[in-house]
Amino acid sequence: MSNIHVNNQIEEQKIDFKKLMLEKYGMILVLIAISLFFIILTKGLFLESRNLINILRQISINAIIATGMTFVIITAGIDLSVGSIVALAAVISTSIFHSGIALPVFLLIIIVVIVSMIIGSIAGGISGFSIVKFNVPPFISTLAMMTIARGLAFLYTNGRPVWGLPKEFNFLGRGYVLKSLIGEVFPVPVLIMIIIMIIANIVLQHTKFGRYVYAIGDNEEAARLSGIKIKKIKLLVYVINGMLAALAGILLASRLASGQPNAGQSYELNAIAAVVIGGTSLMGGEGTIKGTFIGALIMGVLNNGLNLVGVGSYMQQVILGMVILMAVLLDQLRKNVIK
Repeated sequence: MSNIHVNNQIEEQKIDFKKLMLEKYGMILVLIAISLFFIILTKGLFLESRNLINILRQISINAIIATGMTFVIITAGIDLSVGSIVALAAVISTSIFHSGIALPVFLLIIIVVIVSMIIGSIAGGISGFSIVKFNVPPFISTLAMMTIARGLAFLYTNGRPVWGLPKEFNFLGRGYVLKSLIGEVFPVPVLIMIIIMIIANIVLQHTKFGRYVYAIGDNEEAARLSGIKIKKIKLLVYVINGMLAALAGILLASRLASGQPNAGQSYELNAIAAVVIGGTSLMGGEGTIKGTFIGALIMGVLNNGLNLVGVGSYMQQVILGMVILMAVLLDQLRKNVIK
């Protein structure tokens, strides 16, 4: 009997080790493998510092949106409205530059950013309120908000972009920091992305709010019985998601030097893809900001590498879809290993 017990312990340790490898290093190994593939295929061009910085700049907006989406999906929710919120927040807030308010440009930029985040918070809050107050499924509630926000963006601008933005505003989406020290190698959107993801990671991993978010996604009924204010937490999650989507909208408007009512189309799908690839379970209760960053990075590396080797955009969509499917299959494999 003792030998059987020892053998069982060994088997359990093997399972725990496999689980640890899949959870912590699965997607990192995938990222390394994809990167090595493109390094070889492009004869080192992929590895140039300028290209690596370009990848980070390209993923910054998606990573910011995906950060908010991580909170939502951990609660076993979904938000299809973030792409439309990107556009709505951008066109309304950038129109402030044409309002005739006599303030320094620097102060106007601050007002624009604040207004955009308020708009995003309201849009996310409306979706969250309908979910927690009237038990509307998140898919339906956010699908409705996606249509409403997009329609409002076109109504507000009469279908035309908001042009003529001050050059100083472009700094948010196109500027660089540490230029005098290390050259133009650190884009502002990348810095903003890093700050947001660090804060979000601290909130999820080291605060009571973060623990409640995981508890709701893991077992909402058990969380309710333990005294967690389910409705309040879920509402805040959607508010946070909308706010980050709006901030991404401002960065996009700054990069494009205009507020576009048709901006952000399919951004919700990209964000969900980054979250899922990063290991967050669509069933809720599992996921990390670090994983979401890895997921966004995998998408960025794929797009960048495929562009470098001349693969067309249509084929890129096919390949990205296959990677998303593989990520979901890996999640299922990890769960099967536990059984």
